[in-house]
Amino acid sequence: MGVDVTLARVVQQGTSPRRRSTTSVDVVPDDGDVLARLLPASGLPMLARVDPYGDVVLSGSEMEQLLDELHILMDRSSPPDAVVLGAVVVLAERCRRELGSELRFEGD
Repeated sequence: MGVDVTLARVVQQGTSPRRRSTTSVDVVPDDGDVLARLLPASGLPMLARVDPYGDVVLSGSEMEQLLDELHILMDRSSPPDAVVLGAVVVLAERCRRELGSELRFEGD
């Protein structure tokens, strides 16, 4: 029931959504279900949107709020959980910097 986090590069030629493609660049797997357990119950608006059974896609423009919420959650978490959250922070920072990127929270 994990929530894997994938940094994806988006390529869209023209304006048609049918010509949109994504390529996975990097991933943080949720092997221990840390993200599936922490994110939906966080009480933080953006992180609470994450569904362990669905997908949430965030654009680079949403990374500032996401990073703020991840740091808050890291401060409240145990050291092993904070390590997993820290890996998501690294992907979110890359998404913020790299134009045409999106961050995908992919539930089972």
